[in-house]
Amino acid sequence: MAQKISVFDEAVVIKENLEPIIPRPEQEKIANQKLQDLESKMDQKPNILIFLVDDLGWGDIGVNGGGVAVGAPTPNVDRLAREGKRFTSFYSTPTCTSSRAMMVTGRQPIRSGLTRPLLSGDKVTTNPWDIEVTQAELLASAGYKSALIGKWHVGEGENMLPHEVGFDYFYGLPAVQSDYTQFLVERQYSDMINNQELHDMAFQLQPEGLIMGKKGGPREVGFEINNLSDVRQIDEKLKDESIKFINENTENPFFLIHSFTAIHNDTYCGEDYIGKSPAAMPVKDAIVEMDDIVGEIMQVLEDKGLLENTLVFFTSDNGANEDVFPDSGYHPWRGGKGTTWEGGVRVPGIAYWKGMIEPGQETNELMDLSDLYMVSLRLGGVMDKLPENLYFDGIDQTSYLLSENGRSHRQVVFLWNSTDFCALRWKDYKVHFQVFDVTETRRNIDASTLSKVGTAPWVFNLNVDPKEMASEGHRYFEWGMPASLAFYKRHLASMKKFPNTDIGLGF
Repeated sequence: MAQKISVFDEAVVIKENLEPIIPRPEQEKIANQKLQDLESKMDQKPNILIFLVDDLGWGDIGVNGGGVAVGAPTPNVDRLAREGKRFTSFYSTPTCTSSRAMMVTGRQPIRSGLTRPLLSGDKVTTNPWDIEVTQAELLASAGYKSALIGKWHVGEGENMLPHEVGFDYFYGLPAVQSDYTQFLVERQYSDMINNQELHDMAFQLQPEGLIMGKKGGPREVGFEINNLSDVRQIDEKLKDESIKFINENTENPFFLIHSFTAIHNDTYCGEDYIGKSPAAMPVKDAIVEMDDIVGEIMQVLEDKGLLENTLVFFTSDNGANEDVFPDSGYHPWRGGKGTTWEGGVRVPGIAYWKGMIEPGQETNELMDLSDLYMVSLRLGGVMDKLPENLYFDGIDQTSYLLSENGRSHRQVVFLWNSTDFCALRWKDYKVHFQVFDVTETRRNIDASTLSKVGTAPWVFNLNVDPKEMASEGHRYFEWGMPASLAFYKRHLASMKKFPNTDIGLGF
């Protein structure tokens, strides 16, 4: 067993390529018994369904203080929380590609090289999927059928789409919704659309539509997108595909990521949802549509008798993108998408599993997107399939989910922005080593700078200063600073033993 690095170090190193965990032996007994009893009853492994919303803010859903209060009720998502477990300190990364990469690799983006959003025309020097392994690929050995339906945005080059990296089926957007709208909204993108020279070059990047593919098969256009009316149909098309996938996989376990286009800019909800929210604003209408889709898919699970054998997790890929106001979501924190302030990385987290997760629970202990990777492998019984040559940051939090009032196995959340290590969260303390300086209102991405801190890291006790307004590290946290530095150094040391991949994204 590795030596403790601090008197505050509660974690144990199980294996040199796995993130240290806080042992919870009693919880593990509870989880193991529940899973054994369930498999005996169902005679198969459990299904896994992840709802991933795009740019949804922590405060957009009703149970987090939003919903009706901010002009867009979310009764279906709120029901998941009331009948499941709500994680108030669930973390992502600051941007789309990096968070999605973390969720389907179980690794910090800095390790895979998928450190920033892949943009139209980006070329990578190394295909990260020649090295990384999705949970879908590992779950296949346990008889799972898998699909990613919706936004991917973790590489659209050859051999980089979901059905080419382990998923059985893909239907959706290789990258992002604005890849389509930027060629359709003349008023917003007139300088490119109406400049013939730019038009002729840029339109070579115009996507044909939603792409579909089956494992081992070619890429095909599943739905052409030629105008904004087509754009408005995307999330309904995705819903139909997820329902179809569930209906086709009632006799075997499935792993499904339903990845919404909502509420990423540019927001165009379905025709039937225009003006449907109390706010009657496009992004609020899209949230109402998103919530209805969650409700419809959950109803299918209920109708098929699958609720007792399906873990459902609801979350967002990053915080609200305040830069695109009024197209943006809401959170009560400082900063937003593109930063490592709480507003950029603290996102909704809800777990629901009928009969397995005690309803009405709330917890503020730590969990992040990489943990969903490990939970998936644990439920599928394929933890032993993990490659030995890669370091995995994800932690198996199954017992945290399944134990009533269970506690997290995660000691620290590490927060990177692209290739810069910025901050960590330990217990209720947020420790910043680099900080985002946002001088203009709602310009977290377009007008911010990243600076190293001065004499001491900036520290915030999030219980009393959740908006990270004034650092008190030097005055009140000297006792905890050595531990924070030790966690940081151990994290970086793992990258020397297991080197990171550079895929040529640069900035």
